[in-house]
Amino acid sequence: MGLFDALLGRSKPVRPDLDQLFGLPSAAVTLEAGAGFRPTGVGSVCFAAVEGGAFAEVQQDVRALLDLDTGQGGVPVESTRDAYGYTWLVARHPADDMPTLVGDLHAVNSALESHGFGPQLLCSLAGFRDDSGRPLALVYLYKRGTFYPLCVRPGEQKRDNALELQIAGLLKNDLRVEEDLSRWFPLWGAPGMGD
Repeated sequence: MGLFDALLGRSKPVRPDLDQLFGLPSAAVTLEAGAGFRPTGVGSVCFAAVEGGAFAEVQQDVRALLDLDTGQGGVPVESTRDAYGYTWLVARHPADDMPTLVGDLHAVNSALESHGFGPQLLCSLAGFRDDSGRPLALVYLYKRGTFYPLCVRPGEQKRDNALELQIAGLLKNDLRVEEDLSRWFPLWGAPGMGD
């Protein structure tokens, strides 16, 4: 950042740090011990799809890589498009296998980034649920390199802000938590939230 940037109030954007995703397994232990939320085994990556053969080929390569990773012969990765036109790749693993889920999320982000599609990446999320059925997601903001908790009240399109702040405080030693609360987007109906 130069002198003029500092004087004009411009800041250098934070570079994405995909290795932050590897903090999710320890955060999962903290979440279960401190708040009773356990992993669902579902995670997803959201990106703005681009038309064209190169992007379609990368997306197909990512799906093939993740399909091979499971060794189950089934299709472990689903692709879906939300109401806003964003594409979600959804990975499913046993709930007690958070490291493999994180590896898949990292692989998808890395593959898209290495092929020049980093600007299309928006976020990744890992799903959790407590004994009463409340859903929780830990959302990784690609362009910020930070996480935030997303707690949606079951059956409603309302967030539980008090619980989100409690979870953020609980995870401050495990993850780089986004400090700007205006960036804690609701992501209504995000794949992986209700699973």
